[in-house]
Amino acid sequence: MNPHPLRLGVNIDHVATVRQARRAAEPDPVVAAVLALLGGADGITVHLREDRRHIQDRDVRALRPFVPRLNLEMAAAEEIVDVACEVKPHEATLVPEKRQELTTEGGLDVVANEEVVAKAVGRLRAVGIEVSIFVDPDPVQIDVSQAIGAAAVEIQTARYSEARTPADVERELEALRAAAAHARDRGLAVHAGHGLTYTNVQAVARIPGMRELNIGHSIVARAVLVGMERAVREMKEAIILAADQRR
Repeated sequence: MNPHPLRLGVNIDHVATVRQARRAAEPDPVVAAVLALLGGADGITVHLREDRRHIQDRDVRALRPFVPRLNLEMAAAEEIVDVACEVKPHEATLVPEKRQELTTEGGLDVVANEEVVAKAVGRLRAVGIEVSIFVDPDPVQIDVSQAIGAAAVEIQTARYSEARTPADVERELEALRAAAAHARDRGLAVHAGHGLTYTNVQAVARIPGMRELNIGHSIVARAVLVGMERAVREMKEAIILAADQRR
């Protein structure tokens, strides 16, 4: 039996996207989080962006008291680090952030931004927050993440998710496997996410040592049609079945 069951973190950012489109009171991300947990989510992930395009500070504060594992995705920006240190989520995942992007594009370049990222990691760890860094499947980025004190890396799966031919899919999957093995060898917990869906998540869930998958858009899109509880339950069943096949 695997000593570390695979966790599913449900990203509810796009519930807030719908709310903010009208600057209305609904749909409420807190209600969405409750339903996701009832559907089997192990934790809730939210990205507090500097431009506050979807999740708001009040959402993070409202979620913290009852979510068993709150993962705050965030830039290594002083203002956002201040919020994290106040709210104290269970986990903070440092990600790159550009105002013009539709969603996070690629992993954080820890090598090029080592000083700024290391400062953020130090502040977060000092108040007891577990730190993960969202990186490309690149051993150098993983090594620097480990050196500056991250407890985990979240390997970005966009290139795998966007691959179209069988050869491309297998090449990107092999890159994910190699990156996961490299991270585990350095004592890091291995997480993954970005672009994972009900049809492509299984191969990633089967990667040895995978500890956490963070999935948002696919689940929220499914939830629009069948409800959040069922959408999460279906994803959880898919990853559990695949994870049971790990060696």
